[in-house]
Amino acid sequence: MPGLTTAGLTHMLQATLGEAGLTPFDAANSYMGVGDSATAFDASQTDLLGTNKYRKAVDTGSPSRSGLDTTWVATFGTTEANFNWQEAGIFNASSGGTMLFRIVWNWGVKTSAVSRQLTLTLSLSAS
Repeated sequence: MPGLTTAGLTHMLQATLGEAGLTPFDAANSYMGVGDSATAFDASQTDLLGTNKYRKAVDTGSPSRSGLDTTWVATFGTTEANFNWQEAGIFNASSGGTMLFRIVWNWGVKTSAVSRQLTLTLSLSAS
């Protein structure tokens, strides 16, 4: 399950209040990052933690929203991100920017023999 970062939550609240200068997590600005760190999630994290990490613009048609679920999809080609995928996150910039959330999971080693499509969904709930 992805963990929302403090920076991501702050960004969401700023957007709710209409604060200026925010870069949205929309089709033009969303990037999926993958890395090789299995370090547990902490809300204060602002980037992936791996020694190897790679950000990729999301696929056409991404992100999409259905109810309280938002889904991002990115396809990594044969020359991209060839290492052990242990973490992933969603960003609003190709470098720097805000990391909305991070998930730690072992997707295994991606090699140059394959392309890999990764789908990440953030599900919110009202309570």
